[in-house]
This record gives sequence, C-alpha cells and structure tokens, in this order.
Amino acid sequence: MLQINRQTDYAVRVVLALAKHPQGTRLSSGAIQQEMLIPKAFMSRIVAQLSANGLVQTFAGRDGGLELPRPASEITLKDVVVAFEGPVLLSECLQSKGEEDDCPFRVGCPVSNKWGRVQVAMMREMASITFKDLALEAAGVPLAVQTLV
Repeated sequence: MLQINRQTDYAVRVVLALAKHPQGTRLSSGAIQQEMLIPKAFMSRIVAQLSANGLVQTFAGRDGGLELPRPASEITLKDVVVAFEGPVLLSECLQSKGEEDDCPFRVGCPVSNKWGRVQVAMMREMASITFKDLALEAAGVPLAVQTLV
C-alpha cells in the first residue's frame, strides 16, 4: 500500500494549524497538539523535524511557541511530505542506480516511463497545494473565492 506515514500526517496538521493564523502568530505546541489531535508522544519529534527542515520556527520561554518562517502561501504540501518521507518514488525503477542497475528491462521500458509520468504529476500537484489554500479551505472559503484572496 502506498501511504504517507502517521508522522507526516501529524506534521501537515502542525503546519496547517499555524497557517490558519496571520503570519507571525506564535502558537504553543500544546495548543496545536490539542487542536489537531496529535498524541503528545509525537509532538516534540515532529516539531524538531519541521524546524530542522525550515518549515517552522521555534521560540523558547514564556512567550515562546511555534510560528511559520515564511508566508503560508510559500509552504507546500510537497515541502512537508518530502521533509518527512524523503524522496518520493512510486517505483524502485525510477531511482537511478548507475552501473549497478539490475533491471533487464531498463532501456526502453514503457512501464518505467509511465511510472515517471505519474510521479511527476503527483509531485506537481503536491507542489501546487499551499498551506494558505488549505487554511482557507479549513475556514470554509470556497475555491472560487480563494483565487481572489
């Protein structure tokens, strides 16, 4: 089964929680955890990985918390998926292995070409979905109105 892992899903929820607020708004990890129903055991690892990948900024202290490092319109679903899943490959044959390629059908394979097209389409779609779009949709803003915002 092709499926993102649970941590990736929770990471998307963290970024979405922040994207639903104006740029520069800080939220506590506890507030995000509670709003987005993220188990406490996952939260610190997710925040650390999001921070390491430049997808959230963390601030310590009484007025600390999390905030987006740039506008939600500049952070995509692809950014979060790649940060948590690594390179997304639909088929092992899409990974260049150089001289050690063990596929006897590598040259001129019609299936490999199709997998490549599907993967490009999937990655393009994920790159087109911004967290601004997701936040507007979560707020109930119709798609037709989103293009005007």
